Amino acid sequence: MGVSYQTGALVRTGEERATLVRRTYALVLVSVLVTIVGVSFALSQPAVLQAVSQHPFIAFLAALAPLVIAGRMKAAFPMNIGFVLLFNFAMGVMISPAIFFYGSQKPGLIGQAAVLTIGAFGILTLYAFVSRRDFSAWGGFLIVGLWVLVGTMFLNFFFQNAAVDLWLASVAVLLFSGLLLFDTWRLRNFYGPDEYVGAAVQIYLDLLNMFMAILRIMGNRRN
Repeated sequence: MGVSYQTGALVRTGEERATLVRRTYALVLVSVLVTIVGVSFALSQPAVLQAVSQHPFIAFLAALAPLVIAGRMKAAFPMNIGFVLLFNFAMGVMISPAIFFYGSQKPGLIGQAAVLTIGAFGILTLYAFVSRRDFSAWGGFLIVGLWVLVGTMFLNFFFQNAAVDLWLASVAVLLFSGLLLFDTWRLRNFYGPDEYVGAAVQIYLDLLNMFMAILRIMGNRRN
């Protein structure tokens, strides 16, 4: 799952780049914390948890609504931040059934998946910043791969094949790792200092999807 944003002026100075990176990762951190709040809220409300479990597609559309509204309104600061945080909270509610399911299997499973995700995130981010490699050619390939993955997951939703689900989760880890590298490279080279909101949403989605894929792999292997 990803959202495309147009980029503006190039980051031309070290100070602008530092400001952009600081703002982007601060918003990513806040987004993750708000998502955790959304998960906690849904887990504490059985009716909400059941509704999301029974209507996942409606929950998904509802979660995306704040981003769609913000894009159509061309929301400026601080309204754009508010919409992003509302989106983060809704995403937490949306993934809460999966967190409940895997957490009930073994309480430490979620923590282990989180540690692995943070470790992979740190390594990939560091590599994207220190590497001189040009990742621009990755964009088209990754977008096509993302659509193929989404389509295959949609089909498997009806067939419920555990082996295919494990394979798709493995592919998702690789795909979102590549997207994280690509989006971090774009953050370093193409985003302007005031475009941190779009950059943060991209990186947040890469991180969240990577975590969910790792959680599925670990959970399915335990089964």
